[in-house]
Amino acid sequence: MPLPQASELTVSTLGPCRVPSPLQERGQQFVDETSRVLVSADTRDLQPFLQTGELPPAFEPAGPRPSLFFDPATLTCGIVTCGGICPGLNGVIRSVVLTLTHSYGVQRILGFRYGYAGLAEKSGYAPLLLTPEVVDTIHQQGGTLLASSRGPQELGDMIATLQRSNVGILFTIGGDGTLRGASALSREIRRQNLPISIIGIPKTIDNDLAWVQRSFGFSTAVEEATKSLVAAHTEARGAWNGIGLVKLMGRHSGFIAAHATLANPDVNFCLVPEVPFTLEGEGGFLQVLERRLANRQHAVIVVAEGAGQEILQDAANQQRDASGNLRLQDVGVFLRDRITRHFAAQRIETTVKYIDPSYIIRSLPANAFDSEFCLVLGQQAVHAGMAGRTDMVVGFWNQNFTHMPIALAVGQRKLLDPQGLAWQSVLQATGQPASLVGAH
Repeated sequence: MPLPQASELTVSTLGPCRVPSPLQERGQQFVDETSRVLVSADTRDLQPFLQTGELPPAFEPAGPRPSLFFDPATLTCGIVTCGGICPGLNGVIRSVVLTLTHSYGVQRILGFRYGYAGLAEKSGYAPLLLTPEVVDTIHQQGGTLLASSRGPQELGDMIATLQRSNVGILFTIGGDGTLRGASALSREIRRQNLPISIIGIPKTIDNDLAWVQRSFGFSTAVEEATKSLVAAHTEARGAWNGIGLVKLMGRHSGFIAAHATLANPDVNFCLVPEVPFTLEGEGGFLQVLERRLANRQHAVIVVAEGAGQEILQDAANQQRDASGNLRLQDVGVFLRDRITRHFAAQRIETTVKYIDPSYIIRSLPANAFDSEFCLVLGQQAVHAGMAGRTDMVVGFWNQNFTHMPIALAVGQRKLLDPQGLAWQSVLQATGQPASLVGAH
């Protein structure tokens, strides 16, 4: 991805911060406002700026500030979760509630239920009052206490709900569609000159948000996916010409498939959206799979859900879900059936076992690595909101938590680089050819 310009990295604020932070009384270490987190740590990118004396592109660091925009004693906050569920959602909710309550003394926190629909008066979903007692053990459970939904709501209706509830900070937890909605809401709030902060907390199990090095739930997804790969390998080795086929999450980016493959190198083929493949022809997937079976009599295949869509999609009949996402064709079922037909036509005995663990994975509680990340992410989101930042997401880049404008986060999608270390490591681990595009 090309480096962003300095103007793209500037985070919006509601105004000057004049309220002393209660954290001062506890000896809290505050962020140095002059510090920055470099976007690129590559000396080749930094050299031009070193020569001119300009500051290289850099993020504002996350963390507590000594002065606040909001007075905690009179503040009401809101939390909403949108899109598909993901390991760690409850951990983030809990962290936000506990940080607001115990660190800042905020007394009223509302959980708006069923996504943005909970902010629409017509929905009739009453908000849930969130207290430390309510969220005490939710981090041990999968899913989200607040439930979720997809799709936008009318901006004026949502703003009216926020005003009626006297909400000063709204924490929106979701993926790119959620964040686009949050940014649109923030812009309309700014147009109306209202003192309401919108803080995005990025949720994408696929780890595909631009300029966010790591997203919560991804580590849990990779860890749990490897269990399916163990099962697929066991099944494949248990039959003559056994084939274990596992479909993993990854609509546009193959990070889960790639990293699960690296975590369990019994995989022989990894198919991801970023690397096109064909089925037929010399060097196509089916011929290479046929050679694998002839040599080793078993194979394990991992396919990301968005892989091979160029083979499956009918451009004239593409459908979209409530969030505007293209409805993907089921590449896992397609490959299972196509592989079975191919070898039957060749009169080659095979046994194909197909595993799709997607809903099992995304509904689990977060693992230890993600749980730690969710706790700190929620803390950093609260610090940002209390300091009057708005229309931003809390990111993680170069091993630091950062502030980033929502527009930059959703401006492009983070993709697996076919020339990068992760994919090159996959090719070495699986032994699959760099290209599975067949010549006719």
